[in-house]
Amino acid sequence: MDREAVTALEELQKTVVSCTRCPRLVAHREEVARVKRRMYMDWDYWGRPLPSFGDPEARLLILGLAPAAHGGNRTGRMFTGDSSADFLFRTLHRFGFASAPTSRRRDDGLTLHDAYITAALRCAPPANKPLRDELASCEHYLLEELSLLREVRVVLGLGKIAFDAYLRSCTARGLSLPSPRPKFGHGVSYPMPDGSRLVGAYHPSRQNTQTGRLTVEAFDDVIEGVKRLLEPGD
Repeated sequence: MDREAVTALEELQKTVVSCTRCPRLVAHREEVARVKRRMYMDWDYWGRPLPSFGDPEARLLILGLAPAAHGGNRTGRMFTGDSSADFLFRTLHRFGFASAPTSRRRDDGLTLHDAYITAALRCAPPANKPLRDELASCEHYLLEELSLLREVRVVLGLGKIAFDAYLRSCTARGLSLPSPRPKFGHGVSYPMPDGSRLVGAYHPSRQNTQTGRLTVEAFDDVIEGVKRLLEPGD
């Protein structure tokens, strides 16, 4: 990636962090940061939109739903400081996409290799349920990222909302979706008109992992499939 594109990506994240477009989200993220959870009372909560992070030359784009109220909204980095982060990074580390198997705080030295993490929504939503207009307000950030992340070959949508957000981004870029329209499912894989591959996986939320809907083995299978898609000649 040329230096100009890297700089543009860095400037975009600064814009994300200063965003106040959605009053409901602003009020919620700041209220959570002010009240805090008892076990995190000594933390200085981030309480702002979260920037994306990772390798600017990544071929794998991981698209999540939104920051967790006491995870990313506390730590200031996506998938950091909660059980979803622990689940995700154990697998990413096993397959060589992350430098460490844990993600606890934004200054822990964790780096991503050939992977970049972003989200359909950059602020923690009440009850973890974003509104349609809030997702629409955040969409232009994803569109800008996609224009700058020029090496992406595989997009991993964690959960239906993230999966569908990528489909909308294709439509917004004037691309024709495959017919029939791709449907979310764990392990599904679709060729997309921009030359990428869209893969679906259940989100590693506490609800999904504790109920057994998403197991370590099932998530490993998806990431192993992603790894194969990135092999030369695929």
